Amino acid sequence: MIKRYKTKQIFVGDVAVGGDAPISVQSMTYTNTCDVKATVEQINRLHFAGADIVRVAVPNMEDAIALQEIKKQTSLPIVADIHFHYKLALEAAKWVDCIRFNPGNISDKNKIKQIVQACKERSLPVRIGVNCGSLESQFEDKYGQTSKGMVESALYNIKYLEDLDFDQIKISLKASDVQRTVEAYRMLRPLNDYPFHLGVTEAGTQFHSTIKSSIAMGALLLDGIGDTLRVSMTGELEKEIEVGRAILKDAGLIKEGLNIISCPTCGRIEADLVSAVKEVEDATKHIKTPLNVSVMGCVVNAIGEAKSADVAIAYGKGSGLIIKKGEVIDKLSTDKLLKRFLEEVEIEANKEKTI
Repeated sequence: MIKRYKTKQIFVGDVAVGGDAPISVQSMTYTNTCDVKATVEQINRLHFAGADIVRVAVPNMEDAIALQEIKKQTSLPIVADIHFHYKLALEAAKWVDCIRFNPGNISDKNKIKQIVQACKERSLPVRIGVNCGSLESQFEDKYGQTSKGMVESALYNIKYLEDLDFDQIKISLKASDVQRTVEAYRMLRPLNDYPFHLGVTEAGTQFHSTIKSSIAMGALLLDGIGDTLRVSMTGELEKEIEVGRAILKDAGLIKEGLNIISCPTCGRIEADLVSAVKEVEDATKHIKTPLNVSVMGCVVNAIGEAKSADVAIAYGKGSGLIIKKGEVIDKLSTDKLLKRFLEEVEIEANKEKTI
């Protein structure tokens, strides 16, 4: 069992972040925010994909003003992403659920003070979004674009907000590589109790982002670090949510849907295992009940894996076994095996839901 760091709980809209709240999964729209129709459509896509929170870019005043109408048409909590122009935060704060600012892009502390005051008036939290590629000059000049530079920037800005009597804070420390990202979060974690938003920034395409994010977030989550996360991906929005939830699931932090155990392809396989596993994935996407299912291509490892599986299939030469809770319940010809397996998975999923 992972023991999470005890952090202060804040609320982004009606979503609790930190404390004993579940780790939330976020994404970000890529529309021009002022295009209300397109932005609402993307937010709704994220909602149905399982996102808990969504961030939107606010590069100009037209975008900030559009947030009022967007909020009327959506239900997900919205974080306004502010760079350079503090007045955009003042307008956005009238409508959204959280303000994210990059301290490297708003260096005037009087402007940050005004952002904090606007957030106080509406009881909004602030995310201090430290980015390794845009540190304030005093930290980059002293430390370079390093984990230490990110941590020092975060500590400086946390203290500034605290001196303004503001503590509705969450923090992110993002670099474009795994090592600096993980080092920064680990370095800062013992020094305060604010919730952390995890992410590797500019992580690349779906493939590269999945690898980088899984390594970095997996390492931190297993250390008990992290209260909310985003998989930053050059790709479709739904994939960010899918990968983010998969990271939480495989780290043991959420129990949701099937854990499919399947053997690697090798010369012992007695069936078209690749097609079989794909069919199982496609046929069970709707299942939210947490189940362990095993799809094995031969009998060498199948019986052992089946002992810990709720439902298992073990292919043999021309036939195979259906196994539930370690007990063989049927032996069928290969052409009938998969259909029966899927029926048993549905039965087990429905049974678990009624318990």
